[in-house]
Amino acid sequence: MRIVSLVPAATEIVCALGLGDDLVGISHRCDFPPGVAGRPVVTRPAPVSAHPAQGGRPAPGTRPAPAGGPPRAEVDATLLASLRPDVVLAGPWEATTVAGTARAVADAAGADATVVTLEPTSLEGIFHAIATVGAMTEAEDEAVGLVEILRERLADLEEVVAERHDEGRRAPRVVALDWLDPPASAGLWIPEQVRRAGGWEVLAGDGAPGAWTSWEAIGEVDPEMLLLLPRGMHLAEAVGAWRTAPRPRSWEELQAVRRGHVVALDAAAYFDRPGPRVIDGIEILAEIFDPEAFVDLAPAGSWVPVS
Repeated sequence: MRIVSLVPAATEIVCALGLGDDLVGISHRCDFPPGVAGRPVVTRPAPVSAHPAQGGRPAPGTRPAPAGGPPRAEVDATLLASLRPDVVLAGPWEATTVAGTARAVADAAGADATVVTLEPTSLEGIFHAIATVGAMTEAEDEAVGLVEILRERLADLEEVVAERHDEGRRAPRVVALDWLDPPASAGLWIPEQVRRAGGWEVLAGDGAPGAWTSWEAIGEVDPEMLLLLPRGMHLAEAVGAWRTAPRPRSWEELQAVRRGHVVALDAAAYFDRPGPRVIDGIEILAEIFDPEAFVDLAPAGSWVPVS
């Protein structure tokens, strides 16, 4: 089986299913697991001019682009064809970047290749994406086993969250941002991650796309905790982006700021990518929300408080 992955989440799924040796091509954003380094890279960032924008913002209905480059990618059709893939795994953006159509990706991959587009919007959708990759790569049993493990981890965590709720612990009111200047709410599965970890996302709902907002709107909901998840950034990049982002006039009045509950996280690893590590993301949030009940769940270097 010859597999090309055009998105980091798909690369992580393939490797989690034990198919790393079958991965013959990856995207320029694939950096996990470390063993994928050195594989042929079949994508590159698309020019910013290739994307519709209004006043420097993505068009309505699109998600904010990471500061390191737009989320869309251009596919090297010649290299893709030379890799002779059996399966090409793409996201909703990457599947539409060669001549503007998913059909063109399939044409470049060759007549014998199957192009699979993964676009989950929820945790359940992510589990389904894992099952889909397993089915398309003859690793159904491995996919079933992986999903069972992830569900068990989630169930164990939610049991503790429920017990703490029964003991009278109140869910912290949270705002998660995946763009900082201007601010944008984090959408799709991220509000669900917050909720499953025992928090209450007060600016966005489960499954809805991220949306542009304002510091005035954030001030109106006055969260107890502010999560900084700048899209596409690892922790050091997120901290750097926050240092240079302008603070609103009302910054010191926010409850989260007064309490010292402004947190930068490794969004690229644990929140952006709809793959197995979203469960790690939930465990990270659980430890942040309730450090008395959840100890040593967060991987080293996954989050840090900022001011």
